[in-house]
Amino acid sequence: MPTPLEVLSEHGQSPWIDFIERRFVRNGELESLVAEGVQGVTSNPTIFGKAIANDDAYDEQLGTLAGSGMDPYDAFIELAAADIRDACELLARTHRSVRAGIRDGWVSLEVDPRLAHDPQGTIAEAKRLHELVGQPNLMVKIPGTVEGLEAVEATVASGIPVNVTLLFSLERHRQAAEAYVRGCRRLHDSGGDLGRVASVASFFVSRVDTEADRRLDELGGHDDLKGKLAIANAKLAYQNYLEVFSGDEWEELAAAGASPQRCLWASTSTKNPEYRDVIYVEELIGPETVDTMPPETIRAFQDHGRVERTLDQNLPDAHRTFEALAQAGVDYDDVVATLEREGVQKFADSFKELIETVESSLDGVASR
Repeated sequence: MPTPLEVLSEHGQSPWIDFIERRFVRNGELESLVAEGVQGVTSNPTIFGKAIANDDAYDEQLGTLAGSGMDPYDAFIELAAADIRDACELLARTHRSVRAGIRDGWVSLEVDPRLAHDPQGTIAEAKRLHELVGQPNLMVKIPGTVEGLEAVEATVASGIPVNVTLLFSLERHRQAAEAYVRGCRRLHDSGGDLGRVASVASFFVSRVDTEADRRLDELGGHDDLKGKLAIANAKLAYQNYLEVFSGDEWEELAAAGASPQRCLWASTSTKNPEYRDVIYVEELIGPETVDTMPPETIRAFQDHGRVERTLDQNLPDAHRTFEALAQAGVDYDDVVATLEREGVQKFADSFKELIETVESSLDGVASR
């Protein structure tokens, strides 16, 4: 009998795990989840920071790096690249399989989020990470800021797969899709292999409800609208996807080997305990999409998740949700702009803490 994760795949949605840790990768846990249906891995500075602080499996490499005199940032890149490389190798078989013109088996590693507003710095770092990991199924994560989208286009044009992260707004999501198409066009025109490049657009979900619900609480009297915006927002983002990746221009690129930039639902754990713990998985199931889940959400979904196609159902309700929130006084544009600004800052702060953790760890092993 197939697992709920495998049934998701039958509906065209790829389940990924939003977690990485050296012991998790090397002791068979990730391999077991791949056997259950997990088809990709995402990471971020917070995940890596917790892993390095709590897992003594890093001690041996930290000792080597401490002895080399490497600075904490470069030491982190070496630590992360080793984990990402191992995960890429575990998912290599998944990556070699092509279903409906789309590959899975991707593993994402984030460019320093402190470069979110520095396109040239982001492009250079994306190339560095790509070369350092040296695996065809690496996806470099680039924040979807205005400046970041410039880097997305150039990075794709150079043949590097990209995960565009920290997308909250419908406008920015469409811009990310269009940046990917431009990058594919440039790669094709330069004689590059479109079959080796791919992209996902990491569209954040639960954080949208957290911010919208907070504003509804401040306004008072609109409890019926709580927990509605995130799913409506994602459903309309999927409509963006269908529109951008159709038509003559895209069909020409697809015929040359290009795959569409799939929507990836990120931030899928439920923040509000009053909501169903797998709501952001169950309500966004549809073809040619990805859902990346933290381990606890995967466990919950495997235990009691319901699988049916929901992503393109009740679209009029999604539009009405936007209208009702606007009438209630919730400014959608300000919600998503706030989330992008805070998201970039939170990731930058997490990265700073991560580098401090690595520095402390290097000092600790050097003093033993």
